[in-house]
Amino acid sequence: MAEKKRQKHDDELLRARMSEIGKKFIVLSGKGGVGKTTVAVNLAISMADMGLKTGLLDIDLHGPTATVLLGLQSGRLGAGPDGSILPIEYLRNLKFVSMGLLTRNKDDAVIWRGPMKYNVIRQFLEEVSWGRLDCLVIDSPPGTGDEPLSVAQMAGEARAIIVTTPQEAALADVRRSISFCNSLSLPVAGVIENMAGLICPHCNGYIEIFKKDGGCKMAEQLAIPVLGQIPMDPMIVTTGDEGEPIVKRMPESEIARQFRNITKTLTENGEDTPGISTTKKEKPMIKIAIPTAEGKLCEHFGHCSQFAIITVDEKENNITNTDYLSPPDHQPGVLPQWLHEQGVTMVIAGGMGGRAQSLFEKNGIKVITGAETGTPGSIVKSWLQGSLEMGNNVCDH
Repeated sequence: MAEKKRQKHDDELLRARMSEIGKKFIVLSGKGGVGKTTVAVNLAISMADMGLKTGLLDIDLHGPTATVLLGLQSGRLGAGPDGSILPIEYLRNLKFVSMGLLTRNKDDAVIWRGPMKYNVIRQFLEEVSWGRLDCLVIDSPPGTGDEPLSVAQMAGEARAIIVTTPQEAALADVRRSISFCNSLSLPVAGVIENMAGLICPHCNGYIEIFKKDGGCKMAEQLAIPVLGQIPMDPMIVTTGDEGEPIVKRMPESEIARQFRNITKTLTENGEDTPGISTTKKEKPMIKIAIPTAEGKLCEHFGHCSQFAIITVDEKENNITNTDYLSPPDHQPGVLPQWLHEQGVTMVIAGGMGGRAQSLFEKNGIKVITGAETGTPGSIVKSWLQGSLEMGNNVCDH
């Protein structure tokens, strides 16, 4: 009984901490070496520079390099009078917490199994006294292991930011990261393509180093927004090694401008969050469901393995988000009600029987049949442009 009471208290404290935070972004990558931590750190500084009260949480327990980029290798976390963890105030609007601020020696190795990692991440989310934040940027280790899984389950309403480089070796791992997000029903805010070409230090010209636009093409195939493309610049390495990220050292640089644009995209979307005042009216958003099998439209909605739930901004005439959800058992009347609960107002399918269509209509969902096979993103984009090619209802029984 005492254990259940303590667990209930801890859960309430966790919810209370998370309720004080507006937007939460989990920065993920499928593999190491794509500059994920560099992106997370510079993105957090960009948010702080724009006047947003921001937290940066580094949960890469085995390789906490954010401390190096911020020049805080010798920093230490404090303790509040109530026993809470006090983050380091790096900038006026930026607070920082990392495992690297707890180890005695910067070269010490952390050798922990899953349960220990879970407990530490829960401590960071539950016991850190962030105060009210507009944004929390969470830097995860590469891959889909214990750390990103734990934080996705505990952080509440969060969105993933996927970092990749343009070459196929990185993109294959990123696809697995996106599948990971879909399995957890973790919305993907978008993809950032890092190392997208090189800015020449001599002439400021643009040089293609890797395969061009690989991340953008992948995002288009999966109907996921591209948040931005960050070029390579030797100053990223120089400033990072010196403990002063490029957005802070060189706020007028092209890279800093890119991060500001990404920050605006992520934070100026008309949603009210603690500390962020907005006068924008809510955008006219609709959700469209596409039945899929192996990543493409399934001819009959009842035979699909997953539904692509695509959010569309009708005013801007573009896609803002895509989730892949596994449907419940295909019993009569179950799918229309389930999709209605997901906020779906339209289904685009290859075919659907008349009785099923009437059930969808009763749940306030419009049905379009006769769509030809293709990726969900391309189908919705064609619909937005008025160029969606329609055939016969392939299952009009």
